[in-house]
Amino acid sequence: MSTPDEVPAFPFPDDGRLAIPEQFADLRARCPVQRVELPFGGQGWLVSRHADVKAVLGDPRFSRAATVDADVPRTTPWRTQAGNLMAMDPPEHTRTRRLVAPVFSRRGAERLRPRTEEIVGELIAGLRRAGGPVDFVEAFAMPLPVTVICELLGVPADRWHLFRDFSEKVFGDASGSAEEAERAAAELDTFLAGLVAQRRAEPRDDLLSEMVAARDADGARLSEEELVTLGVTILVSGHETTAAAVGNYVYTLLTQGLWRDLAARPEQLDTALEELLRAVPIGGAETMPRMATEDVTVAGTVVREGEAVFPVMLSANFDESVFAEPDKLDLHRSPNPHLAFGFGPHVCLGAQLALMELRVALGRLLAEFPTLRLAVDEADVPWRTGSMVRGPRRLMVTW
Repeated sequence: MSTPDEVPAFPFPDDGRLAIPEQFADLRARCPVQRVELPFGGQGWLVSRHADVKAVLGDPRFSRAATVDADVPRTTPWRTQAGNLMAMDPPEHTRTRRLVAPVFSRRGAERLRPRTEEIVGELIAGLRRAGGPVDFVEAFAMPLPVTVICELLGVPADRWHLFRDFSEKVFGDASGSAEEAERAAAELDTFLAGLVAQRRAEPRDDLLSEMVAARDADGARLSEEELVTLGVTILVSGHETTAAAVGNYVYTLLTQGLWRDLAARPEQLDTALEELLRAVPIGGAETMPRMATEDVTVAGTVVREGEAVFPVMLSANFDESVFAEPDKLDLHRSPNPHLAFGFGPHVCLGAQLALMELRVALGRLLAEFPTLRLAVDEADVPWRTGSMVRGPRRLMVTW
């Protein structure tokens, strides 16, 4: 049980699966703004209640740009790199995000639905050819978002191993060294820079060509470094979390005995998906730090200028003052003001694309495999460890 005078270590220990650390409930009740010790960079403030997390995420006095290349409190050994869209503040963030926002809008995502449906159909056909048991992660959850984001951006699908390696080194196994992460990042940057040069010489009908054209038409909108970094950000974030979500949601529905019920009531899919987004974590509790640019009071606690704040959306999504019986997975829950995609200027750029992919994927899977089930005991499912993204490494299923 935490008190304002204690400084617990963060991130809190967990089982590496989908359970929520019990410390968050205690903090929401007793100490909603808690000083914590981070593994790198010293101490920061942990914000755990829904209203306070929203307030921090939407307050321009809490800066992401102030973390760039600085030894600030953080959960990983590597520092925030310049040029990352998620490490910018307005107006630079607004300028860069506006360049690609139309592609990731609801309308933009719907334009990609027909091709996504084709990809899902091809993957389902592959599942049927393979027959059960089959590794759902390898055969479906991973290739779906990889194919979608590669085709959207214009990256050859046979080069996906480059950004997969980058993801593993930077966001995956915590045992990897900072030097390995830097090498993987450099390799991916070099690849994207080469692809940019190709698109400049021979434009195609893809997002990267549009970004290059915008850069060349008005260099003030996007520097060459920002162009490459933005491409890397879209490439990596466009597959990593969606792949984890597909696997985690299928695992959750199967292990909680809800798969067949939802397959029989497809009209409930949208409401069910919002609840899965709220209640099933994709990342750990680790959050990107924000630095106070002046003294700011949060829930009665003064955060001093230069101090780090960690708004924990995972905790906010279980706030008892907002969600009745938050520990219960209620597929009928409505309204559902979860913060799975964040809030404020840095709300997830790819939220609409992810939602479209998840609706298409889960809808078709439920229709095609209403008797889907695990092919191994739940306890035997292997999980990613030491990772910023949660999910099973393999998920053997049959039908």
